[in-house]
Amino acid sequence: MSGDDPTAVVAVPALPIAGGFRLLVMRELALDDGPPAYAVIGQTLVRAPPRSIRHGVAFALAFGPDIMGWLNRALGRPAWCDASGDTQRNPRWPALAWHRASRTWPGGTLTTEWSVDILFPEEADRAAFALAFAEALAGREPVSETA
Repeated sequence: MSGDDPTAVVAVPALPIAGGFRLLVMRELALDDGPPAYAVIGQTLVRAPPRSIRHGVAFALAFGPDIMGWLNRALGRPAWCDASGDTQRNPRWPALAWHRASRTWPGGTLTTEWSVDILFPEEADRAAFALAFAEALAGREPVSETA
């Protein structure tokens, strides 16, 4: 399947946006006679929506394990408890937010492009992330260091 097919699941490059990146996660295909179908895009920065839940697909956003490890090392823990026991979010950690856009394909197929916006509060952290994950942001699989 090519990237010119609405059912393609190949990774595409992330789009740079103010403060971070927009990464295509899945494509919702509008169907005339039934619930929508989803094409999950093959990328490695965020976890694919799990399909094992009882009533459909979970659409939570979460970084993959390699990304979580890097963020922990580079930015510190995602949250901690303060002296009063309240949880405090690490202000350097990126925020994740859904972004959707309608798209009409040649031939008339209608889709909704579901992307995740990865937004960094600090430019230095965004730049370090971009350097560490350049391959994944470019829509390519990282080259294995053991290969």
